[in-house]
Amino acid sequence: MISNQKFISGVKKNTLFLILIFSSIISNAQQIISFGVHADPVISWFSTDIKEVQNDGARAGFNFGLTYNKYFTPNYSFSTGISLMRAGGRLVSSDTTVLEFSKSKLTVLPGNPVVYKIQYLIIPIGLKLQTNQIGYVTYFTDLGLDPKIVISRRADIPSLNVTDENASNELRMFNLSYHITAGVEYSLGGTTALLFGLNFDNNFLDITKENSSQPADKVSHKILSFRFGVNF
Repeated sequence: MISNQKFISGVKKNTLFLILIFSSIISNAQQIISFGVHADPVISWFSTDIKEVQNDGARAGFNFGLTYNKYFTPNYSFSTGISLMRAGGRLVSSDTTVLEFSKSKLTVLPGNPVVYKIQYLIIPIGLKLQTNQIGYVTYFTDLGLDPKIVISRRADIPSLNVTDENASNELRMFNLSYHITAGVEYSLGGTTALLFGLNFDNNFLDITKENSSQPADKVSHKILSFRFGVNF
């Protein structure tokens, strides 16, 4: 009987010890993992590597997403997340260009712009560096790569009165870019903070396809966004 009581007492002590360890792990995990949500006004434009095809202006857009940060020291973390971005740009050619759309081919005369409207699904992978909190403020920067899937590819040709033409034959489906973000977080207490930042994003790969009658060029997509978010 006494041995059974000792056994039960030992089980209770071990169970309590395991509960305390588990609680400590959860507490630490809550301190080193951060989630956030952001909504970013966007300005985007194209750059090219040949003089025959040039950028013809920027377009406004929007980016909305979720962020996840896993801290491995108090000031450094692995950053990732997922976002949906609407962006685009305008291209103009000094030569007559034949564009190949899904149901037709259209001839665009020299000097007439083509407006591309692109929607990206983005899964960023980066490294976030931040200062210690100074008063209510923490300064940070985030550097990394952005694999992108183009989930919508549309084009307008104002000179031909064409709008929202399916441009899947003109634009590539995948891309990769780098991002540089800098900003501040303003603490609201606990782990909650408002976030304000500026982000620059530049594609490594050509966003356009080279169809039979088109010049061989590389068109890069450049994106400037103003980040507004909340971290939890």
